[in-house]
Amino acid sequence: MISYSIHAAGAAGIFDRIIVSTDCHKIAKIARNAGAEVPFIRPAEISDDYTPTIPVIRHAIEALETERTSIDFACCIYATAPFVTANNIKRALDILREAPSADFSFPITTFSFPIFRSLKHEGNFIKPIYPEHEMTRSQDLPEAYHDAGQFYWGRAEAWKQRERLYSGNAIGLKIPRHRVQDIDTPEDWVLAEKMFKAETIPPEKQARQKGS
Repeated sequence: MISYSIHAAGAAGIFDRIIVSTDCHKIAKIARNAGAEVPFIRPAEISDDYTPTIPVIRHAIEALETERTSIDFACCIYATAPFVTANNIKRALDILREAPSADFSFPITTFSFPIFRSLKHEGNFIKPIYPEHEMTRSQDLPEAYHDAGQFYWGRAEAWKQRERLYSGNAIGLKIPRHRVQDIDTPEDWVLAEKMFKAETIPPEKQARQKGS
């Protein structure tokens, strides 16, 4: 999975260095084979399942700065982002550069159904979370966006000083839903495989595969 992200970063052609932060020597080997650098092993205290993104990138920036590397912008590309594209990586950097007051930029996409018509379970029954919109037509409700979970551009100082990506100084790059799939569960993986095949396999070949 991580090779998709590394190859997308390389194809973007805008990075001085492509670095993988990990505490796993096996992943480090895979990353190097895919064309990335692993100049350090991430400390255990920021390598558990609950560590946020910012401390990881802050550590990477500070580790590189000890080598007297000057950093203006840094991009965190997640390892499980098979739909990330070089073009979107470049576009997000462009919009960040064009907005001097912004700290971060990252891709966002719309929810597939209006969140104001969402439901919740209370015991054995379901109830609307926003009862005031129960009778509102879905097409009349405002669109809502969510983080695509692919990558995050940030100014180096913002990575070092901020504690949150959604700081109010972030810009969203809108991308279509069919280019977004977060992978947290086995079901997510199956859906991602189907989406990937639909994007990469020509329709006539898909038809032949179904008939075989």
